[in-house]
This record gives sequence, C-alpha cells and structure tokens, in this order.
Amino acid sequence: MAPLPTPEPSRHLETTAVLDARKLRFEINRMELPMGLVGSFGVIRHPGASLAVPILDDGRVVILRQYRFAVATRLLEFPAGTLDDGEEPLGTMQRELQEEAGYSASRWDPLGAMLPCPGYSDEVIHLFLARELTALEQPPAGDDDEDLEVLLMEPGELDGALASGDEYLDGKSVTAWLRAKQLLGL
Repeated sequence: MAPLPTPEPSRHLETTAVLDARKLRFEINRMELPMGLVGSFGVIRHPGASLAVPILDDGRVVILRQYRFAVATRLLEFPAGTLDDGEEPLGTMQRELQEEAGYSASRWDPLGAMLPCPGYSDEVIHLFLARELTALEQPPAGDDDEDLEVLLMEPGELDGALASGDEYLDGKSVTAWLRAKQLLGL
C-alpha cells in the first residue's frame, strides 16, 4: 500500500464545549482551516479501533450478525473493537476476535487503515486479515451490551449479501472485505 498523504492540520483556536461519553468525546472547536476559513466545528474524538476479516482454512468467512442500538437493527459486520488505552491495534484485534467470534488466529496480515466518518470524527480503524484460525473451546466473555451471532459464509455468499441490499452491512466491513479480497486474489 502507498503511504498516506501528509496531514494538513487546522489551527485550533479554542474549545467551546465538551461532552464525554463511553469510548468517545464530542467537542465543538473554533478552528482556522488550512484555506483560512475560521469557524466552529463539531468533532467526535475516538481512541481508534481494529477490525479483522477472519478466513477459515476451508475459505469460509467468519462474520457476525450484531444488534446496533444506534440504528435499531442487526447487521452483518466483521469482528471489531475499540482500542483500550495504550493498546496496539493488533492486540485489540486479537482480543476482539476471541471475545466476539470465539477464534484465535496464527497469521495476521495488515490491510491498512480507514477513516469511517471523516466529516465529523477522527476515528481510525486498523484493518487486518486473520488466517490459520483455531476455534476456542472456552471463548473469553465479551462486552455486556454485545448481542451477536457468529456466522460462517462462503465468499460468494457474502458477495451476494453485499450485492442484494437485503442485509445491512457497515462501511468498515465492506471496505475490509474489498481489501481482503484484493490481498487474497478473489
């Protein structure tokens, strides 16, 4: 992958409001943008996250059907999680794969990073391809608010779900699946 472009930071003038919530912080800041415009802008500060596309040795994809309260529905998404303070992206993903999907992986390939909502959030999601999976006999407990089902899908079945519009899929999972397919030559 090519290196990412060099950031063009805005000049922070002042923070006028803050709301701290679980795993994120909302700020309203007066900023001077690189083009010279001064204004107030809301931003969600996020510690970052990791996501993995887990592939079994037989080629099936491990994916979750998870309830998301913000959209009041269940959607297909790959295992993912927020970085804990001081945690490296791969460490986060190794933990989340075990908690959410019940697998560990011996092979990890980076798929780059993505910015899911750059218009209002500084979140960076680190993407990985997880292979050489082993099902855990006793997966560690996940978060109390997680309501999910682990599914195994053939790659064509997942592509069909993406193409049909019959399933809700989140953008981070679609991006990760595209990058995984590129790496795997699918």
